[in-house]
Amino acid sequence: MERRAGQVPRRRFLARVPDPAGDRVAATARRPEQLDDLVAEYGEAVVPLRLDVTDPAAARAALAQAASRLGRLDVIVNNAGYANVSPIETGDDADFRAQFETNFWGVYHVSKAAIPLLRAQGGGLVMQFSSVGGRVGGSPGIASYQAAKFAIDGFSRVLRAETTPFSVRVVVVEPSGFRTDWAGASMTVHEIPAEYASTVGVLNSRVRQSESGPAGDPARAAEILVAVARRRDLPEHLPLGVNAAEGSIALDRRLLAADLTWREVSRSADFAEPYPVEFPPDSVD
Repeated sequence: MERRAGQVPRRRFLARVPDPAGDRVAATARRPEQLDDLVAEYGEAVVPLRLDVTDPAAARAALAQAASRLGRLDVIVNNAGYANVSPIETGDDADFRAQFETNFWGVYHVSKAAIPLLRAQGGGLVMQFSSVGGRVGGSPGIASYQAAKFAIDGFSRVLRAETTPFSVRVVVVEPSGFRTDWAGASMTVHEIPAEYASTVGVLNSRVRQSESGPAGDPARAAEILVAVARRRDLPEHLPLGVNAAEGSIALDRRLLAADLTWREVSRSADFAEPYPVEFPPDSVD
């Protein structure tokens, strides 16, 4: 039996976690009444708790409550997040910061609160929700969201290095588009100036607000992640969805090719290396 603690945001990515194996879930939300349908369906398998992930004291209290109610916490799921759309140039600074408070600092607060609990019980799994945007990036209009997702990756690498001796494992999940309300009720689309119609506007209308909807199935994703959490061997990063998988592989190949091309130039910055060295051939107009 596994005990999990995780935010259940409006997109409910992991809403259907309890299963016949006897798992129990401490599900959190700013308004716990939003979880009433899960409690009605799963009964005592779901423990609803109040949590605003931007509040570090609330994160500590919720994790302590979850551990007390469930006995131990085998899996911590950090999946609270949202994105609003606006070009960087015209975006509201306060809105940018508010998104970052949830998308990055929420992960920081919950992870930090979880560490002493996991260390004391001899280990556990922290499952951090990033995005294919936190791996590949460059999606016009959602700079705050993607910056936070890149930050989650860097933070989680350090978290993994520091807590591995305590048998704490860390997986960064990188989904592409799934049929949730991430691009619906959870998203505010601010005014898009004409100058950004070909970048922010096109991506927003063709991808985020597409009538056909994203390709990803949230139920399949949840089943995959539950199965992954039961494994001994875990990926450090797990792209989910075709766009996430293929986009990550394509980026990795481009980065490797560029690193190999510039390898001698990069090495030449150290005192002990030959310098100067010949640069790679430059492009010609």
